[in-house]
Amino acid sequence: MSDDNKVPLPDLDGAAGSAAVAADTPPVPAGSDDTTLSAADLEAVFDVPVQVSAVLGRARMDVGDLLKLGPGTVLELDRKVGEAIDIYVNNRLVARGEVVLVEDKLGVTMTEIIKAERN
Repeated sequence: MSDDNKVPLPDLDGAAGSAAVAADTPPVPAGSDDTTLSAADLEAVFDVPVQVSAVLGRARMDVGDLLKLGPGTVLELDRKVGEAIDIYVNNRLVARGEVVLVEDKLGVTMTEIIKAERN
């Protein structure tokens, strides 16, 4: 893909006048508020599939021990009860959260968004 086909993306952090804005970015029309974005502005990416993982904890074990696991087996993880879980999108840490029970299903509430530096 050549640089001629790149589409400028909106500044979702609200840092108007940021040095990261490309020089060839089209100007914002007069009278418009560039920090007010709606879901309709992102409609082009609504059908892009992403993998979301909520990691409760990790454990390391030998394959022989793994094969011995059965129903009711307790597996010790590297996290404590009540400690935040990691939320990954496409294998990138994006947030931390807490496990919640909604009716009879488990869910995750995001409590902290992780902002990563862009290269």
